[in-house]
Amino acid sequence: MTLTETLLASLPSYGLLLLALVVGISCLGAPLPASIVMMLMGALAAAGDFTLAYVIAVALASAVAGDQIGYMLGRVAGQRLVPIVSRDPSRRKAIERAQQEMDARGYLAVFLTRWLLSPLGPYLNLLAGASGFSWARFTLAGLLGETVWVGLYTGLGAAFSESVTEIAEISGSISGFLAAGAVAAFLGFKLLQSLRSKD
Repeated sequence: MTLTETLLASLPSYGLLLLALVVGISCLGAPLPASIVMMLMGALAAAGDFTLAYVIAVALASAVAGDQIGYMLGRVAGQRLVPIVSRDPSRRKAIERAQQEMDARGYLAVFLTRWLLSPLGPYLNLLAGASGFSWARFTLAGLLGETVWVGLYTGLGAAFSESVTEIAEISGSISGFLAAGAVAAFLGFKLLQSLRSKD
């Protein structure tokens, strides 16, 4: 049995506690299936095993807490931690991309890396703390982004509870679809701007 299968099998018994641990630790960079766990918890809530409001509140609080811990680690020890994390080539690439996003978009990068570019989130948290990025702006953007992430996946689980297994199998593609939609919207916006400037 894989780790994901073990976690999912344990949810009916350990529910909110397991949800809190998985979501919070995933926001620190651990490769845990937080999105799938939230979907299943949404489905269990729709079936009456849990209260959906509690599921959303626990997931959101845990995600924000994980972000805050990552930010504080960056603030306190980021100058030492970033070089250590960067020794791994794949993590170095993620850190470089997170730095590019933060340089280009600032607080918007914090918002997007909570849900749309979520693999970069833990690295951006560390970099934001290490660089002295405004805690207030980080927290606000992080809260808004985590609200989208938690709402999206728990909502999907609750809305399609009878098909949650099938949805979980394609959940890895959801970020891709969202990214494509965001790019299309951005290009459309730029095209409209260009057309208006020619008038």
